[in-house]
Amino acid sequence: MDAFFASVELLRYPQLKGLPVVIGGGRRKVDEMLRDRFADRPLSEIPPEAFPLLKDYVGRGVITTATYPARQFGVGSAMGMMKAARLCPQAIVLPVDFDEVRRYSRTFKSVIREIAPLVEDRGVDEVYIDFTEVPGGQREGGRVLARLIQKSIFEATGLTCSIGVAPNKLIAKMASEFNKPNGISVIFEDDVQTRIWPLPVRKINGIGPKAEAKLHRLHLRTIGDIAAQDVDWLIGNFGRATGAWMHDAAWGRDDRPVVTESEPVSMSRETTFERDLHAVRDRAELGAIFTDLCERVADDLQRKGYVGKTIGIKLRYDDFRIATRDQTIEQFTADPRTIRKVAGQCLKRVPLKQPLRLLGVRVGKLAREDEANAAPAPAPTVALAAEPIPDLFGQP
Repeated sequence: MDAFFASVELLRYPQLKGLPVVIGGGRRKVDEMLRDRFADRPLSEIPPEAFPLLKDYVGRGVITTATYPARQFGVGSAMGMMKAARLCPQAIVLPVDFDEVRRYSRTFKSVIREIAPLVEDRGVDEVYIDFTEVPGGQREGGRVLARLIQKSIFEATGLTCSIGVAPNKLIAKMASEFNKPNGISVIFEDDVQTRIWPLPVRKINGIGPKAEAKLHRLHLRTIGDIAAQDVDWLIGNFGRATGAWMHDAAWGRDDRPVVTESEPVSMSRETTFERDLHAVRDRAELGAIFTDLCERVADDLQRKGYVGKTIGIKLRYDDFRIATRDQTIEQFTADPRTIRKVAGQCLKRVPLKQPLRLLGVRVGKLAREDEANAAPAPAPTVALAAEPIPDLFGQP
């Protein structure tokens, strides 16, 4: 989907189309004041000059997405909003509305499945689609079906998407970025050398910043540079599995199927604070945030029909170091109080003298609730009935 979070907001605020807009952070007082000020008129009639600007933003928020006019200034996803304010101070700031985004996500995916049922869900705004057996799926190399999907999604939601059509998932992923927004790119096997090799190495899905830096140190900057290397040389520098994978990826080889059903490994919630918080001085505020995260994870589990046995925490300190701890319990749970109690015990095992930038809660070792309930319950243990360990952030 094209700038999905921002595009959803522009349906609500069409008067902001064509303007630089960034989506990020939670709802602030300034957002509530805007709604209250114009409570007597439709949202679509709020004048653009009334919206809060990025230059006035103060905090630790991170950009979820930005409209294409904002991206022209170098603003992009995962960028700190304070940094983005230096690049595009005139951009309008809107908070993330996850409920609305999820609603549109479900809608566009259901539209696709009516046309091509073999769909692999890759998150809130992206899917892989297998056209192979769809009637007419091979016409014009798949372009006809891609146009039908674009048209159907737009009619159902008012949103646009960009589609990459290719022999496999690896190349299709790259191609989906070639012609944004609202574009279709069709790549055949014979196009790999002319259209894939000139791309930077980072365009291969799976090559992150560390691998990119190492490739650059080895004077490999394009995908074609990797393809020109002997596979044994790549294995010698990156290890057997990674080196062989890089060689295959550079030559456009990928035999992964479209997986229509997959079970999540874990569910988590985390938040970056507007200011650094200390476990002692800001105990009440941290406690409220901690409780909210546990409740949100529990709500995610219950809504999707899962329970878990491993509960963990994630902290990021003011110097950007990260600490994680987890604990596995005897019985599956999706209960917010149980999650908070065990996560609080995990907090006892990490140093909390430094201020914190981020706090997260995770539940892993998931199972379907109905399957977990059908399994025989384990024998009770004395350990779980022992005196509860006090929670550093306070009990709700």
